[in-house]
Amino acid sequence: MSEPIRVLIADDQALLRASFRALIDNEPGMTVVGEAATGQEAVDLAVAKLPDVVLMDVRMPEMDGIEATRQICAAEATKGTRVLILTMFDLDAHVYEALRAGAVGFLLKDTQPAELCHGIHVVARGEALLGPSITRRLIAEFARQPEQPPSLARELRVLTDREREVLTLIARGLSNTELAERLRLSLATVKTYVGRLLAKLHARDRAQLVIIAYESGLLGR
Repeated sequence: MSEPIRVLIADDQALLRASFRALIDNEPGMTVVGEAATGQEAVDLAVAKLPDVVLMDVRMPEMDGIEATRQICAAEATKGTRVLILTMFDLDAHVYEALRAGAVGFLLKDTQPAELCHGIHVVARGEALLGPSITRRLIAEFARQPEQPPSLARELRVLTDREREVLTLIARGLSNTELAERLRLSLATVKTYVGRLLAKLHARDRAQLVIIAYESGLLGR
């Protein structure tokens, strides 16, 4: 049997933490390894417990979830930890900032239990959890920003046409399974393409690939 997915819950509301813990601990293949009520506690516990996934609230005392995410994703000890942001609204103003900090996806706090567990599985296996509304938010955010310098566009010159196509679809929120169906490729081939993109663009995960795609102007304005 494979090891259970280790989850750290970071939220300043004790009732929500207890609810998430009860749900996750009763889900086969998952276990909660700690709870944090502040951003600083989240960072400290992430280093101490080395969870696979952190459920991170944005607004917390001492240190907000964005900075906590940044520190967790930047630390060598927790380089394998994925941060899943919890938000009250799917168009949270911190979406772009959280992705830049290293978050791999977003979930609403009132999401259905099955969706929460599915989301944890998705990010634990290295995929980004970016729904259509989050993707629309990213498009709107980048449309408001000044044109990016040509140097960012040049980063994509190392990619083949097929790799650029895969990157574009990843940035639009498609999962590996959806990529395979759209491009008529095997799932193994899609995973190979994703691995190549991560290596060529020096990206930590799929969420960083999304950021690179938008910042380079690949999806246009």
